[in-house]
Amino acid sequence: MSIISIIIAILIFSFIIIFHEFGHFIVAKAFDVRVNEFTLGLGPTIFSVQGKETKFCLNLLPFGGSCVMEGEDEESDDERAFNKKPLWQKALIVFAGPLFNFILAFILSMILLGALGYDRPIVEDVMDGYPAQEAGLTSGDEITSLNGFNIHFYNEISIYTFFHTGETLDVEYIRDGHTYHTSITPKYDEDTDRYYLGIQGNTTRVKGNALTVVKYSFYEIRYQIYVTLQSLKMLFTGQLGVQDMSGPVGIVKTIGDSYTEASNYGVFVTVMQMINIAILLTANLGVMNLIPFPALDGGRLLIFFIEGITRRKIDERIEGGINFVGFALLMMLMIVVMISDISKLL
Repeated sequence: MSIISIIIAILIFSFIIIFHEFGHFIVAKAFDVRVNEFTLGLGPTIFSVQGKETKFCLNLLPFGGSCVMEGEDEESDDERAFNKKPLWQKALIVFAGPLFNFILAFILSMILLGALGYDRPIVEDVMDGYPAQEAGLTSGDEITSLNGFNIHFYNEISIYTFFHTGETLDVEYIRDGHTYHTSITPKYDEDTDRYYLGIQGNTTRVKGNALTVVKYSFYEIRYQIYVTLQSLKMLFTGQLGVQDMSGPVGIVKTIGDSYTEASNYGVFVTVMQMINIAILLTANLGVMNLIPFPALDGGRLLIFFIEGITRRKIDERIEGGINFVGFALLMMLMIVVMISDISKLL
């Protein structure tokens, strides 16, 4: 990787983190919560600026960030402290981080789809001797559903079959304005160790009007969330392992490699590829942060939910201990993933 590609990777990663933390920050300010520190990065501070109320810091390692609010992790008598606010306001402040990740994904999707259009799930050709041909699919058919899962992009066909390997699919498709149904059982190929439907997708991208761009931007976010959730499911069920995960080092390498390859095709292609990766990363970060695990936003939302149901506040020492253990486990996982990432580079 070149120095430029590494710098671009860090800038993209940092921008996504800043946008996430800005979500916490702006909603906290809206509810008049005192924000003591807004930080990008981990480790020692290398640069800081003291604002009227908030200290803005840049730390050494550009992975992670924080929006430190008064009374967030400790008792405070300040009337503007986080712990003095109603439960619903605290929940919205915490939820705002992941929400802003999805907002960023939506904005970037509109830019990407407005510039490039989208790939309709239209069959361009069928392969002889494969299940799609036997099921009656033909060139020009538009696939709209697989087992009830609505299809809007051609990529959704590939990703759905990947996450449902070898399953028989109830396929809904449109031909000449009429809707039809058929069943397809993917064919296993020993040479590639993969299952195939036997269809080739339409490579022509369609550009729509402003309303279409907005609609398909929501579909794009749905697609990214679906991919992240299904990947997590495979991780928890043992179908994926730590070696299949990527931490900061792996992400920077992926962005750097994509930049290097895309740069051969000009500035426009490079910018679009970087936006595409940013959509994936910010949507992924939004979903991951909503996992109900200690030290993550989802873990805090779970605590607020329990407090709302029981009408009793959880002891802050207990909550702090839970979050500390959760943070320690996350750091251990990050170290393991980072070692795995580095080993792949050697």
